[in-house]
Amino acid sequence: MLKIAFIAHDRKKEEMVNFVTAYENVFTGLELYSTGTTGQRIMEATQLQINRFMSGPLGGDQQIGSLVAQDELDLIIFLRDPLMAQPHEPDITALLRLCDVYGIPVATNIATAEILVKAIDRGDFGWRELVHKYKPGVGE
Repeated sequence: MLKIAFIAHDRKKEEMVNFVTAYENVFTGLELYSTGTTGQRIMEATQLQINRFMSGPLGGDQQIGSLVAQDELDLIIFLRDPLMAQPHEPDITALLRLCDVYGIPVATNIATAEILVKAIDRGDFGWRELVHKYKPGVGE
């Protein structure tokens, strides 16, 4: 089962809610994670159940980064606000770096998010299932 995390800066939360609502059928049945407020807003607008972490500035980005470091996420949709300085920018940079280190796809804008979600819908994320199947220590 694919594991996806949602993160959205304050001025991008409505856009994230609209996006997830539009693709709710794709996300149904997947294991979903989010930072606090973003997850709450998505759950209020959809029937999806989301494992919520703390708000991004309070450590939520780092909690999601921990899942990346354990190779426990398959995709992150992180709608960033590039026009607003973020007080927790070092946490954001660290999260994006971990995604690069572990080869986790991350969408930072709605166009990339849509391409990746359509890939999920087509079954193009099967390679992640192989990654999970052949993890060291699994099935040995």
